[in-house]
Amino acid sequence: MGNTFKSLGIIGRVKNTGVKETLKTLIAYLLKLNIQIYIEEETADALNEANVPLLARDQLGNHCDLLVVVGGDGSLLHAAHIAIHQNLPVLGINRGSLGFLTDILPTELSDIEAILQGKYILEKRFLLTTSIDFQGQKIGQDDALNEAALIPDAVPHMIQFEIYIDDQFVCSQSSDGLIIATPTGSTAYALSGGGPILHPQLDAIVLVPMFPHSLNSRPIVVEGNRQINVIISPHNLTSPRLSCDGRAYITTPPGSLITIQKKSHQLNLIHPISYNYYKSLRSKLHWGKKLKYME
Repeated sequence: MGNTFKSLGIIGRVKNTGVKETLKTLIAYLLKLNIQIYIEEETADALNEANVPLLARDQLGNHCDLLVVVGGDGSLLHAAHIAIHQNLPVLGINRGSLGFLTDILPTELSDIEAILQGKYILEKRFLLTTSIDFQGQKIGQDDALNEAALIPDAVPHMIQFEIYIDDQFVCSQSSDGLIIATPTGSTAYALSGGGPILHPQLDAIVLVPMFPHSLNSRPIVVEGNRQINVIISPHNLTSPRLSCDGRAYITTPPGSLITIQKKSHQLNLIHPISYNYYKSLRSKLHWGKKLKYME
């Protein structure tokens, strides 16, 4: 049994298909349970919900002990960046196309009552924090729950860079870019780049080269507390960009130093008691499904 939840914050991307009706159904369901709920201001504006108190997103942690996100994995990633600095656990209701991080279906809202009573699985997921320095000045910083991705500028061009781990030289590389992913992100962009699946409880980081100009460049998994430095070659012809969870795109001029390491704050992700990671892999990523002759 975990802690019970008495006050909920609700957030969702109302423009996404089906999110608005699910939000309204969720609000009605929670009100019947006599749970104190607050709606994040931007969500409430789109809902036109006048009977529920509103909160600015930076105030959710002062009034709520659980943040409920309605949407897909992108919505949960967005909410995670809001919740982590406010020490708010996050529960996802899936209205996306995949929903690997959002467990509860709109038809299974009854699962929420058990979670409110403390019957749930709590997972701690770590994030990466990144910073970019150029000529002795910090020019950018961001956090990533899934991945930090070094990608080409608007015009695709091969990127030349060097990788160091804890100040030890690892390799030089010429490729379309590099994905540095957490276990959470190992089933996202890094997976499409040919990276391995990392169990979410592993304390590890995976580095996945993107279309390397070499036959011997392969993903590498390192211990989670390592510091990763990527130096953009001063001879690089363009300025690639760094993207964290597909959000901001920070320009990294030739000669830039990118530093990536584990963030001290973790995300508390709530799952229903029936949650099974391997079942999610099978049902949502179609990984390792039983062969017909074994059924």
